[in-house]
Amino acid sequence: QVQLVESGGGLVQAGGSLRLSCAASGRTFSSYYMAWFRQAPGKEREFVGRINWSDESTRYADFAKGRFTISGDNAKYTVYLQMNSLKPEDTAVYYCAARAPIRSQYDYWGQGTQVTVSS
Repeated sequence: QVQLVESGGGLVQAGGSLRLSCAASGRTFSSYYMAWFRQAPGKEREFVGRINWSDESTRYADFAKGRFTISGDNAKYTVYLQMNSLKPEDTAVYYCAARAPIRSQYDYWGQGTQVTVSS
């Protein structure tokens, strides 16, 4: 059974930093895409960024470029989202997700972790 478990959320002041973690288990994730999404109250879920295990290539949403960095630890099947220069509008529940390379949609999701940025 595939499990994605996020951790690291919390309350931070604007301008601060947080690092989220997503631990994946239950299958082999080599070549998988691991992504971060977020959902703010009253808004639709949006893509933050993703990493591919096979070549560690990354891709980010425009709002994340230059502030957020996704990295991974292959040995632990753990993905990280380093968030710097946080803004109040970054407040959301952050979700980790995974998909196989042949899939266009993310099949596996974590339970989410709350990030709150105070002004």
